[in-house]
Amino acid sequence: MYRQKHKQRMTLTAVAVLAVPLAAACGSEKAGAGSGAAEPAEPVTGIRWSIDSVTVDGTTRRAPDGANLTVDDDGSVEGTYGCNLFKGRATFEGDRIRLADRDTTLRACEKQVMDLEGTLARTLGDGALRTEVDDGRLTLTTEGGDTVRLSRAEDSPLYGTEWTVTTPAVDRRAHLTFDKKEGTVAGSLGCNHVNAEATVRDGRITLGVPGLTRMMCEDSLMDSERALTKLFNGTVSYRIEGQSLTLTSENGTSVRAVAQR
Repeated sequence: MYRQKHKQRMTLTAVAVLAVPLAAACGSEKAGAGSGAAEPAEPVTGIRWSIDSVTVDGTTRRAPDGANLTVDDDGSVEGTYGCNLFKGRATFEGDRIRLADRDTTLRACEKQVMDLEGTLARTLGDGALRTEVDDGRLTLTTEGGDTVRLSRAEDSPLYGTEWTVTTPAVDRRAHLTFDKKEGTVAGSLGCNHVNAEATVRDGRITLGVPGLTRMMCEDSLMDSERALTKLFNGTVSYRIEGQSLTLTSENGTSVRAVAQR
C-alpha cells in the first residue's frame, strides 16, 4: 500500500489509478508513447470531483459513497472509491485524458463495492477518455461509449452530517453525528450506541468519556468497536475532504468516514 506523505488536492489525475484492476497487486504502469500534454478546452484540473456513476453497455450503476478523484495542474492524480485509495498520472490529448502510472491500495470491502471498483477501473483505463464539463459536472467517455459521470465536490459540514465509518471496517454499521448546539457526538460504533461531549476548536475535537449501551455482538464487530472507542476521552485532529472525514487521535488511532448521501 502506498502512504501519502502530505496532503494533496484531489484532482482528475486520480482517474489514472482506476485503470488498474483493484484486485491486482500494488504496482505501476507507464503511459503509452505519443501522449500529448495539451490542456482540454474545459477545465478539469485543480477540482475535487465526486464520482457519481458509471455506465457500461447501457447499464448505469451508482458509485460508492465518498468516491472522488482530483487531477492537479502538474498531472498528478489522487482519489478514493469509497474503499480503496488510488493515485497516478494523467496526460491530455486535446479534449481527451489518458490515465497511467496507476497505484491502488488493496483493502477488502463488501463484494458490491469491490465489483463497482473493478468496473470503474476498467472503464477509466479504457484508452483516451473524452472530457466534457458543463455546469459543474464532468463526463468521461470511452471510445466505445461507456461513461463515468462526476460532479464538483463541496466539503460536507462536520455538524449535522451522518458520517458512516469505513475504516476500521464494520460493515458500514458504525456512524457518528456531531451536534453543534448540544456540543455532543452520537451514533453507533457498529454494535453499541454511543454519545459523548464534543468540543471543536482549531481543527481539533476534544471528546469526552463515551456513554455506551451494553449489547454483545459477533467478535469482528466488537473488535472494531474497541478500536473506535480509543478516539474518546481525548483529543483528535480532524480533516474533511469533500465527503470524507478523517479523525486521528493522539495515540495514533485513525478513523475514516464518508458523508451519508
